[in-house]
Amino acid sequence: MRVIRYVEDSRVVLAAVTDDNAVHPLPFTEFMDVVREAKRHQLSTFRYIQTLISGKRGIEKEVAELNLLVPVVAPEVWASGVTYEKSREARNYETSEKTTGQETCYDRVYHAERPEIFFKSTAARTIGPNAPIYLRSDSNWQIPEPEVGLVITREGEIVGYTIGNDMSCRDIEGENPLYLPQAKIWKHSCAIGPAIRLAETVEDPYNLQMTCRIYRNDQLVVEESANTRQLKRRYDELVSFLIRDNEVFDGTVLLTGTCIVPPNQFTLQEGDRIEIEIPEIGVLSNPVQSLAQQAVAN
Repeated sequence: MRVIRYVEDSRVVLAAVTDDNAVHPLPFTEFMDVVREAKRHQLSTFRYIQTLISGKRGIEKEVAELNLLVPVVAPEVWASGVTYEKSREARNYETSEKTTGQETCYDRVYHAERPEIFFKSTAARTIGPNAPIYLRSDSNWQIPEPEVGLVITREGEIVGYTIGNDMSCRDIEGENPLYLPQAKIWKHSCAIGPAIRLAETVEDPYNLQMTCRIYRNDQLVVEESANTRQLKRRYDELVSFLIRDNEVFDGTVLLTGTCIVPPNQFTLQEGDRIEIEIPEIGVLSNPVQSLAQQAVAN
């Protein structure tokens, strides 16, 4: 079962999507309200939603016809780095400090007990399906980073899985790892959605197939796939380091690292479209715009 948020007649609607793709509106507007109410009834979120929709018919519209929003208004989005071998290779390729045969900071963190976890976004900077991703104006090498996102409670319980796009400026981080916040955080540099897959309905979160497609002038120019079984660290391990001596909030999203990196010569351009698919969750699709174009539009 998945949970989505959408706008209808200027009203925000939270809805459950069953495995037969029927859409059932729920008497809430925020995902975490459902999670909290389920706990109050001493039920899992899945079982509680089942009680709400049992015997009811879904709406006539399909998910593809709805004006989707971010599935959870995450007060904060955090991200994990260098959790896949492919990510380590990409970071080593772009760094200006690499030397043949010498271990880099990315090599060390890949094998270290403590993972790399960094702040990525706030609710105001995070967008949902079909909203434009913006290109940073002072970078010439920008890519999407497709990732599984964990939706967690303030206690660190994983209550759902979503898709995340952790946009990255490879040239800025490559120039100096201390520039990581600037390489990762800017307006509309993080997308999540299109849905939340309830954690208890995922048979094996370490066997999720992910595909990233990038279109340019309606032509497919990049298509790569990977599987979460390639993840070096476990989700609960990453969460444990995020919440350690830290205050997190209900609905926080933790991105778990990327296993898909476009070819080294590739950079996004205005007008591109990014699609990230995990069949159990859906397809997160976003057009690419420059901040300059957005400023003119406003």
